Amino acid sequence: MTFNRRSLLLGSAAAGIATTFAIRTRPAHAAEFNYKFANNQALSHPMNVRAKEAVDKILEQSSGRVAIQIFPSSQLGADTDVLSQVRSGGVEFFSLSPIILSTFVPNASLSGIGFAFPDHSKVWPAMDGALGAYVRAEIEKKGLLTMEKIWENGFRQVSSSKGPIGSPADLENFKIRVPVSPLWTSMFSAFGSAPASINFAEVYTALQTGVVDGQENPLAILSTHKLFEVQKFVSMTNHMWDGFWILKNRRAWQALPEDLQQIVETNFNAAAMLQRQDVESLNETLRGELEGHGMSFNTPDAEPFQEKLRSAGFYSEWKGKYGDEAWAILESAVGRSLS
Repeated sequence: MTFNRRSLLLGSAAAGIATTFAIRTRPAHAAEFNYKFANNQALSHPMNVRAKEAVDKILEQSSGRVAIQIFPSSQLGADTDVLSQVRSGGVEFFSLSPIILSTFVPNASLSGIGFAFPDHSKVWPAMDGALGAYVRAEIEKKGLLTMEKIWENGFRQVSSSKGPIGSPADLENFKIRVPVSPLWTSMFSAFGSAPASINFAEVYTALQTGVVDGQENPLAILSTHKLFEVQKFVSMTNHMWDGFWILKNRRAWQALPEDLQQIVETNFNAAAMLQRQDVESLNETLRGELEGHGMSFNTPDAEPFQEKLRSAGFYSEWKGKYGDEAWAILESAVGRSLS
């Protein structure tokens, strides 16, 4: 399937998705189980396009017994707020970065260690294998459940309104927005930056008003959330891989009979595999699109950034926080020593 920005927008329109409302498939009262799925992505992002397909199939295959309403674009609150809602049962499903999830499940951020993964050839075997299984078990210990397959966010890049980031020195005293997570704050502090933890719903305004000089996200986020309107430079640092776990409220999940659990799990996992391909295809076209919006790109060498983190004690610090067992799983997954 060829998946680009245009097909994303056409797909959203064809699905009848309105930009200011949650996605419905049929009147919620018709179903035996009415659940909410919250996320922080725009409707044009592959996550919501594929999630819409999944919930339609779930409704059909469950003979109308399971209706899942999608709430995109942080409609139910900022990430940390919705995490509390999914823990309490106010929201049944929620997609969240494992690195933000680490505010509740500390070792969930293991997959996000700076410059750990060189490319996707290491990411997917790790996240579909031992590393992903380890993180899911850590999540379960905290009372939440998650779908088996993690969805794609992508390798994160640094954008700026001030100038390109060509070396670690360019990050010194750089005011950068980071998500609410100790790992992000720690990594950019090691570079000598001034990281500011800001929920994603507030990022555009923070960039527009100069509260921060830059931010870091995959290219798809720059496009779907129009960050090109408030940023000029993109540095392809690939400093961190990030994904989205689909979290499940335990009580709501266990309330579903096994046959319905199977329908929901199967369709969400199948959608995740398609969404991964979508993001990969989209990224192949996004640089040109963003350049068309006036953004300038550069690709710095990763090694000086990795060495800066080593010399600052970043890797040794986090190895100590995660523990030897977790760190060994990570290094086995990436195929090399990090510390």
